[in-house]
Amino acid sequence: MDGWNYFNYFTEIEAYFWKKRGAHLLVSPLDWAIMEAWQKAGVPLEAALKGIDNAFESYLRSRRGANKPLKSLAYCTDAVLEAAEEQLEAAAGSGPKSTQGAAKEIFSREELKAYFAKNIEALKRATAPNDSRPADMSNRLREISESLESTITLLDSPGALDLEDLERRLTILDEKLHAALTTHATEEVMLKIRREVDGQLAMYRRKMKAEQLATVEKQYVHKRLLEEFGLPRLSLYYFS
Repeated sequence: MDGWNYFNYFTEIEAYFWKKRGAHLLVSPLDWAIMEAWQKAGVPLEAALKGIDNAFESYLRSRRGANKPLKSLAYCTDAVLEAAEEQLEAAAGSGPKSTQGAAKEIFSREELKAYFAKNIEALKRATAPNDSRPADMSNRLREISESLESTITLLDSPGALDLEDLERRLTILDEKLHAALTTHATEEVMLKIRREVDGQLAMYRRKMKAEQLATVEKQYVHKRLLEEFGLPRLSLYYFS
């Protein structure tokens, strides 16, 4: 996989799904949660696209395929995971493939600084005094913002920039952000989001294994909490 696709995972899948559906429609929060679950599980981009192809072929052969368009990536989950397993088996014994060298030059340092600055600004806005937000939550967001600011100094270091290591740092901050939101979100907010995800997944539960469902639910809740609090994802996978 080339360096651009390595960090352009979600938009590549989104564009491919649009192409297969034949309609340029907004991808739903559930679809985003599914893509994030694939990325977290280490599903290669090539396997995701191949699995989508296989799922569409299967769907078009079914009775429903003649009358209704395939609406969600949830239908593609099994096919994508199968394609990932096949790719893993085919690559067994060939040794690990590193994307680090290819990924180093795909973003300029100025672009990355602007991306970081935008996210820091969003975090700082969320730490402003607010009677409805617990003080401890504001403190956690402030700590994450300060950590992100300190990470910017890496962009000024001499030599080649290691984007994979930078991504590891951002992933840690994303996880801290998710933990802070989950801990301090009100019961009403959590209940609303849980009802949403249950409704979205109702018709797909039989097609997905328990582990898959748990991961998708987690990613869905994470995404919706960020939207509720007006906060960004920090990972380079969301850099655009």
